[in-house]
Order: sequence, then C-alpha cells, then structure tokens
Amino acid sequence: MDMNAPLAERLRPKTLKDYVSQAHLVGKDGALTQHIKQGLIPSMIFWGPPGTGKTTLANIIATESGRPFYTLSAINSGVKDIREVIDKAKQSGGLFTTKNPILFIDEIHRFSKSQQDSLLQAVEKGWITLIGATTENPSFEVISALLSRCQVYVLNAFDKTDLETLLKRAIETDEHISKKNITLKETTALLKLSGGDARKLLNIFELLVNSYDTDTIEITDEDVLQKIQNNIVRYDKTGEQHFDIISAFIKSIRGSDPNGAVYWLARMIEGGEDVKFIARRLLISASEDIGNANPTALVIANNTFQAVSTIGFPESRIILSQCATYMACSPKSNAAYMAIGKAQQLVKQTGDLSVPLEVRNAPTKLMKELGYGDNYKYAHNYENNFAPQEFLPDEIKNTTFYEPGNNTRENAHREFLKQRWKDKYDY
Repeated sequence: MDMNAPLAERLRPKTLKDYVSQAHLVGKDGALTQHIKQGLIPSMIFWGPPGTGKTTLANIIATESGRPFYTLSAINSGVKDIREVIDKAKQSGGLFTTKNPILFIDEIHRFSKSQQDSLLQAVEKGWITLIGATTENPSFEVISALLSRCQVYVLNAFDKTDLETLLKRAIETDEHISKKNITLKETTALLKLSGGDARKLLNIFELLVNSYDTDTIEITDEDVLQKIQNNIVRYDKTGEQHFDIISAFIKSIRGSDPNGAVYWLARMIEGGEDVKFIARRLLISASEDIGNANPTALVIANNTFQAVSTIGFPESRIILSQCATYMACSPKSNAAYMAIGKAQQLVKQTGDLSVPLEVRNAPTKLMKELGYGDNYKYAHNYENNFAPQEFLPDEIKNTTFYEPGNNTRENAHREFLKQRWKDKYDY
C-alpha cells in the first residue's frame, strides 16, 4: 500500500465482508448482496452524500462478481471517452461469457444529455453493466431513458457506530497509524466535523494524528476543535453543509423569515454553490410550501430558474434574493403537496381501479357501443359551467384528497367547492 495515499484510500475495503454501513444494501439480506450471490448484476445508480462508499461498492461488486471493471469520471470525460471504454468493454466481455463488464461513472449527474444518451445502447444491449454515482437526485440529473434502465439505490450518511468502527479500524490496522499509541477519549467533535462522510472523517483523523509530536496520543474533543476546526473548509458544496444549508434556506422560506433566507442564500453564493441547484429548490418550495395560497410564487420561481440559468453569477444573486424574499413573505399552504401524497398512498393500497365508463374516452365505434362516455356531462353546457357527476372509481367515490389551506385564496377555493359539491364532498 502506498503510504503517501490518504488514510481513507489506504483503508478502502476490498470485500463486502469488510464494508462498513449500508446494511440495507450489503447486509445478509441486502439487495446488492443477493445480486452478487445470484451473479445477476443490473445497471444501477448509487445516490447518496459524499463519503458513503459509492465508488468502493462499485469496485467490490466488480471484484466479487468476477467482472472486468472500467471507470470514468464525468468531470473530465466526453462522448469520445465513453465510446472508447464501451468498445473495450465489448471486447473484454468476449463471446462465451455472460459476465458483461462493469462501467463505473463517478458524478454521473455532471454528464450532459448527449453524453448520457451515448450510454443508452450499450446498457440496452447488455454490452456493459452501468454503475453511476451521484450526490444529486437522479430524477432531476439523469435522463429518463437511462434512469428507466437502471435500479436506483440510496446510500445513507454513516451513523455514529459506523464512523467509530472506521476510527477503530484505522487505529488497529493501518500500517502507519497502528504504530502509534492512540487513545480515543472522545469522538463527538470528530464525528460532528465529518458530517457522516467516512472519507472526510478518516482524512481529518489522519491530519489530527500527524499534528502531534509524540507517538502517545490521547484525543479529546478540545484537541480536535483546536487543531482541526479552524483549518477545514467553511463551505463544502458537495458535503454535509451542502445539504444542511439548503435545508436551512428552505425552512427559513417556509417559516416566513426573509432574513434567514437571505443569510443562508448568501452562504451558498459565497461558497460557490451551483446557481441552478438553488433555483431548483426554490421551484420545489413554491409548490410544496406556498402552493395555491399564492400561485404566483411558482411563476416567479420558474422565471427565476430560467433567468439565473442564462445569467449566472454574480448578477444572479439579485434575482435569487428577490425570489427568496418574495416567497418568504408569501402566505403558505402545503395543501397541494398533501393532496398528491394522499392520492398516491391510496393508489398504492387500491391498485389500478377502473375508470368510470362515463368519463372514458370513446374514439372508436366499438367503444361507444360498449358505453364509453355515456352520460358524460360536458360542464360548459350547464349553468355556471358545472354539472355534478362521478370522476373517481366507484370503490373510492367521495374520497377527499385536497383540503384547502386556511388563507385568503384557498378559503375562496373552499367556498367554491362547497357551493359545487355540497352533496358529495365535506368542505
């Protein structure tokens, strides 16, 4: 092992047995454990924070399944690089093996649409098994055609037990660290600074150990804070603060505090956060937290996203600030968010219920003869453009999903619905 390599690299596990955390994936009954046992490795996307073992897991899967392994980084790879690797993978797969090679792409969310498109045929034909790693929600960052061909597995930040296990392993097994007499008297500060990132924890730990002039070391929280805290990056846009600060930003908007919103916005801007990432979260919040209490918020958030995507920093800071303060000062409602949640839950419980005949489409003669569209009341032919009729399947008729919030605009919604549906829904 290269002793110049960082501690996190030196301790990188080589087998599932040595892998720490993610028991839901690699435990005895974990999905990936079963895939490896069966020798059937699907294309997949690993989604999780930095330092949760995405790259390590891809390497282990390749090793334990006996497959050729190729890797690309989306930061410095283009379509040409992808095609070259795919050609190599096709050749290494051979004609007499079902074990197609694995292509691992780190930070796949950084690939453009055309770069992701170049992977489709290889995945579809089985020339490669794709494993992509991303810290961003693949629903937003991976094209739907590629996403539909992959299983998505979520990797969680390491918990306290996992992190302490790694520290103990470093002290006991690392060729350099194990030569010292190290006592971990306290771990709270180390774990807090790591933010659940195993790589960050081990690299901080190594930096701390190397700061002592003696081989007999007793580590306390005070030592960690004095020696390390002032030297770590103030804002890591791919690490813990990336998630914590955007959370504080959105919660400030939800809590109607424009000052908190602007402060956390400034923290992200000064830290070099992706402008589209901020704008995308504003778009989500406009529907989730404001919704029909002020539908204009969604219009403003969408215009903000389009504007900052064109302009970029530094001018985008003004547009983002305008949108964030407007949304913070807007009335709030999560009624639309709750409504779709309730509806999805019921769909999962009741399955594919039949569409009532009267509201089915009837484009053919046969469908008309079968009663499709019979007795449908075209609302615009009636007074006030309304005619009571059943739109839900019979098994769930009269179910209420949307409960208007208690605000000026949605109170008007409630009154409208009461007048229209007084004999059907309880508004």
